[in-house]
Amino acid sequence: MLRANQEAEQAREQFRVTALTRYARLECPGIWRAEPDAQRLDVVVGFGDASLVISDLAGRPLSHWSLAAVARINPGEVPALYTPSAEATELLEVADDTMVEAVETVRRAVARARPRGGRVRALALVASLASIVAASVFWLPEALVRHAVSVLPEPSRAEMGTRLFAAIERVSRPPCRGPRADRALTAVAARLAPAVPGSVASVVVVPDGVERALALPGGTIVAGRALVEDHETPEVLAGYVLAEAVRAGAEPPLADLLEAAGTWAVVRLLTTGHLPETAFAGYAEARLTDPPAPPPAEALLPAFATAELTSTPYAYARDVTGESVLPLVEGDPMRGKAAARPLMSDGDWVALQNVCGP
Repeated sequence: MLRANQEAEQAREQFRVTALTRYARLECPGIWRAEPDAQRLDVVVGFGDASLVISDLAGRPLSHWSLAAVARINPGEVPALYTPSAEATELLEVADDTMVEAVETVRRAVARARPRGGRVRALALVASLASIVAASVFWLPEALVRHAVSVLPEPSRAEMGTRLFAAIERVSRPPCRGPRADRALTAVAARLAPAVPGSVASVVVVPDGVERALALPGGTIVAGRALVEDHETPEVLAGYVLAEAVRAGAEPPLADLLEAAGTWAVVRLLTTGHLPETAFAGYAEARLTDPPAPPPAEALLPAFATAELTSTPYAYARDVTGESVLPLVEGDPMRGKAAARPLMSDGDWVALQNVCGP
């Protein structure tokens, strides 16, 4: 009611100097109906001070309508049909052009005076759409990746690792194989697996492409031949494999792969169970040219301790000066302890060093 009164007051100010001065005491015949089923009556329509006065032919008032609330139900048609408000049941039929012009002048003034609620609603809608777009850009991709990682079964993870390794093989060539070398790598994986559960299922050595070590979905860790050919003991190889396993435990390779693949590729994976081949090829190229940094010493040393593996050979392989890896040297969990269990026999180590050939 308050809002209607405010609108009426605004309308009164708009047309006081226009409609009222021009159409003062304007009257015309009309046809009025009080209810949908009521009898239609011939009436006199008077244009008053911010109101329409509907009287019978004897001059007795039948109804007063606020001009600020009058609604027309047949714009552009003749005769004009009006109601006192959009939800009212009364109906007034006016054929007089001058009266119709007067009422329409007032209605236009009222429309200009009303707040632009539609504009506010439009701005609110735009803001809501912007929020949805922002969510889809910044939140949805991460949420999809988290969901995919949580629901994919182990066989699917292993398949992802196999397909990614196939993409890596195009650059690295097939892994180096040999009975004794394979046995040695199996021993390394068995020794390291308890230190980082789920991250070391197997270890393979490739002749090209891989600089150090790279974890794949499913637990396979690919090592470069330099780790077996350029060092005197297998602890360097084991150290790099363990460091990559620790990194993979904190940053799962599957999540890394899906983030690189993009939102639509993840949606395809969730709906069809497969990633496009381009996702594997692109990720393999990125990882081979820009390998991830190893974890900090505080994350590595507990894993070295669990595996009963010295961290010093790995540290000096990373930095011969020892300056950047001093925590790994000083915090070596095997320092001052009896010799740890050997990773493999000398014969197996020699076989592993020569597995990729000359």
